[in-house]
Amino acid sequence: MKWSLTLGRVAGIKILVHWTFVLLLGWVAFTESQRGGDLNAILMAIAFILTVFFCVVLHELGHALTAQRYHIQTKMITLLPIGGVASLEKMPEKPKQELLIALAGPAVNVVIAFILWLVLPPLQQAPPEAFFNRITSANFFYLLLFVNIVLVAFNAIPAFPMDGGRVLRALLAFKLGRVRATQIAANLGQLLAICFVFVGFFYNPFLILIGIFVFFGAYSENIIVQHLDFLRGHSVREGMMTNFVTLAPTDTVREALNKLLMGSEQEFIIELDGQVVGTLTRMQLIQAVKDNQLEDPVANIMSQDFTTFNVQDKLSLAYTELQKSRAPLYPVLENGRLAGVINTDNINEFIMIKSALMH
Repeated sequence: MKWSLTLGRVAGIKILVHWTFVLLLGWVAFTESQRGGDLNAILMAIAFILTVFFCVVLHELGHALTAQRYHIQTKMITLLPIGGVASLEKMPEKPKQELLIALAGPAVNVVIAFILWLVLPPLQQAPPEAFFNRITSANFFYLLLFVNIVLVAFNAIPAFPMDGGRVLRALLAFKLGRVRATQIAANLGQLLAICFVFVGFFYNPFLILIGIFVFFGAYSENIIVQHLDFLRGHSVREGMMTNFVTLAPTDTVREALNKLLMGSEQEFIIELDGQVVGTLTRMQLIQAVKDNQLEDPVANIMSQDFTTFNVQDKLSLAYTELQKSRAPLYPVLENGRLAGVINTDNINEFIMIKSALMH
């Protein structure tokens, strides 16, 4: 994710923190100072937030390490002000595997809460409201116990993208199949989201943000699963474009611009005798113009770091990769030679045609 700082790696998984996380810490410090807190109180509040997010990282690692058992890799875990996001390559289609991966995250918070409950001295009486108003050394770990319980409860909400939505989908999929299970779980999630927004208008505006987050998370999950179902059983050969414009490495930037203006291509494949040697985007061409490189060969500005597909690869694999990387297009090879190109727009058109033929 752009504008993120790498904190380190755990089991090969990169741990990142997004720059907006600094805004959260700043807001916590400002709020505490407005309430009259001294430097120690501000530092205690910040330390508490950092500890909570350490628990969030452990939660996401629970998902990621369980997914590794099923040969599903996680590229990174990113910390945002609203929580953590584990970027799994994909979710397993087998309901049992998805169920275990979804439960692994909240299970980590249950373990943390249980350990704290065992270690902390029991409170002699119910804590007053003031107990929750300010972080101190006396209540630090009691509040951490409380937060972990809240994280378990929040993630138990049966709505995407929370873990509860994936648990519900996995349970329904045992009987109904993944597509129908996703539809039911997504519809329930969107209904809950509308309830959150409605209640938020009267009680807590933060619920409105949660509702919006849940609504679009459920919608996106439903659409992706439906699309993957349409693509099931089809190869990249069926979805690739065979009518496309290529450039030679020796073509100049000026010649590439002429081809850009004459056609509808926004990106180009650079090939030499059928071998792909690079890719070139419109933005790279525009930047070359700004840098006064009109007469330079495109080999000087092309990208040499690119991914290719084979004509026999699954079309669903290409769809997932394009959704994940947001790359403009990928070359498609047959016997090592360029046979076509594929991009998100073309796969979406393939899905639209398949959908129309089924109705």
